[in-house]
Amino acid sequence: MKIVLTNDDGFEAPGLAALIRIISEFATPVVVAPRTEQSGVAHRVTARSPIPFGRAGENRWWVDATPADCARVALKHLVPDADWLVSGINPGANLGSDVYNSGTVAAAREAAILGCRSVAVSQYISRGQPIDWEATMCHAGPILRMLFADGHFEKTFWNVNLPHPIACDRAPAYRFCDLDTHPHAYSYRAEGGQLIYQGTIHERRRDPGKDVDVCFGGEVAITRIPIGTDAIILEGSIL
Repeated sequence: MKIVLTNDDGFEAPGLAALIRIISEFATPVVVAPRTEQSGVAHRVTARSPIPFGRAGENRWWVDATPADCARVALKHLVPDADWLVSGINPGANLGSDVYNSGTVAAAREAAILGCRSVAVSQYISRGQPIDWEATMCHAGPILRMLFADGHFEKTFWNVNLPHPIACDRAPAYRFCDLDTHPHAYSYRAEGGQLIYQGTIHERRRDPGKDVDVCFGGEVAITRIPIGTDAIILEGSIL
């Protein structure tokens, strides 16, 4: 099995390195990732200017463009025979309304648009706590294997968010759930002719049983998102 790996944090990001290690255990990873950080660029694509790209080793490519561009370049030019595309692992959650501005999620969405099975993976970060990438790998690996074995749903992609903190010796439960549609609670402060964003992900409003509540409550939130419509709710179980 050949799996394209990309992200929005750049070619050298630790989350991408973690993903390479996970996928290398059971498939052939082919990295096609942004040359530099592209966080928060959403689904922007490049169509009116050339896209610089280069080879960084066997099955390793950098693309000087957005995550959605990387998905396009991979599936249309570099790896047209890919079985899956996985985007991540993002350091920070992509829950609820985050899926509309996330570059991580956009890469998976673009792959689904092109007919390729895809997953976006993100690691929520609790306030003041560092990421333990070894623990993230311990739990992201089984989730990905499960989704790869679950078959393909046309014009959909998976969005996975891991809770935090987690440890390798205790597997969190997972739940299939819908997107939470509540907006973030934020405001702007005027200062010296500029507007300063003020808000935090941790206090965001949430509905019981939806992805924000599931992930913040210590479970892996797994959402199947159809192209162009709201998320589909699926029943889940314990890992």
